[in-house]
Amino acid sequence: MKIDRRRKIHEALKEAHNISINDLCDMFGVSKNTIRRDIADLQEKGIIEKVYGGIVLADPPANAPEPFAFREGRNAEAKKLIGRLAADLVDDGDVIYIDSGTTTMHMVPYLLDKQRLTIVTASVHVINMAVTYTRLNVISTGGTFYAPSQAFIGPQAVECLRRYNVTKAFLASTGISIEHGATNTSPLECELKQSLMKKNCPHILLVDDSKFAPATRMSYCALKDLEYVVTNKRPSDAYLRNFDENDVRLIAPTQTIING
Repeated sequence: MKIDRRRKIHEALKEAHNISINDLCDMFGVSKNTIRRDIADLQEKGIIEKVYGGIVLADPPANAPEPFAFREGRNAEAKKLIGRLAADLVDDGDVIYIDSGTTTMHMVPYLLDKQRLTIVTASVHVINMAVTYTRLNVISTGGTFYAPSQAFIGPQAVECLRRYNVTKAFLASTGISIEHGATNTSPLECELKQSLMKKNCPHILLVDDSKFAPATRMSYCALKDLEYVVTNKRPSDAYLRNFDENDVRLIAPTQTIING
């Protein structure tokens, strides 16, 4: 699949720094024409640059969001597990917000047994997944389309969220740390997330184990502002102590609810 191959080219460049077209052909077992199309696509997106003899990673703007398609394939099984665990928190009749992200979208297939469920979302991927199931009522925030996260942002999206009485908010994050809380690389997305934190409802953060410790560009909430953290592995004892001190419930595969 070309998206997966292009993601792997990006990952390989992080290790090798410079790769030739011939090496890429050997690596993936495809023709030079196929690799040249991949290179043209990645170059157009500002991810790579062509140099004599091959390609290198482009210098992105500081803390630029990584393309959604690349993030989507990383830790996919862990993200599906987190989506299933988070879906168990949804009750019949809920009006839930599902944030844009490569983990939160995996909740959708596990919501089919819920009755009278409404999903509010800014995520194009969540919309596309949910509308295939006629039992789910889906409301899009609308707004300005933001390509790196495949989601809507801006005043229209914020105003839409203000109008709805969300009963549970399922949030995504590019990093989580004890000092900085839940963080995100995009200030544009943080505005929407911060507006969600003002809602009088449980705030539930979905993060895989790779997100612990690396705080990214902007904080949108402290850990104490969350009611639940759902992940695929138990984090370090320092996080467990912090969650316990702040009455944050941790949901992980080994135990249904920790600190509950």
